[in-house]
Amino acid sequence: MRAVIQRVTHANVVINDHVRSAISKGLLVLVGIEDADTPEDIVWLSGKIVNLRIFDDANGVMNESVKEKGGDILVVSQFTLHASTKKGNRPSYIRASKPPIAIPLYEQFVQQLQTDLGKPVFTGEFGADMKVTLLNDGPVTIVIDTKNKE
Repeated sequence: MRAVIQRVTHANVVINDHVRSAISKGLLVLVGIEDADTPEDIVWLSGKIVNLRIFDDANGVMNESVKEKGGDILVVSQFTLHASTKKGNRPSYIRASKPPIAIPLYEQFVQQLQTDLGKPVFTGEFGADMKVTLLNDGPVTIVIDTKNKE
């Protein structure tokens, strides 16, 4: 699994001109799933995201997590995170999982985040044409790939 985590002051997902989900202060998580991903990857990535110390403490130092701050999480599936640009100018998405594999892993990931965060997590819609709006706070953007744990 590959995730791009952005600390935001607000973010939302619009599908067919209707707001699907919206959050205020928290994290926007774009997640890409590949066939090699496992339940262990889900647990590890969720724990990392919920406990990332990227929010300011009382002294203005990034020392608190989204969980400690009581922030929200908005998860958006994004197969393009597994784009390969090695050959030519048209990206290949061969590493991105197809829906029969990706959807159950995506749903497990959302459930794990909810468990780890201790409250509901907001989502886009898997496979939909989504318009994502965000205000990156900082800016703070972190990329995590479960294939690079060590």
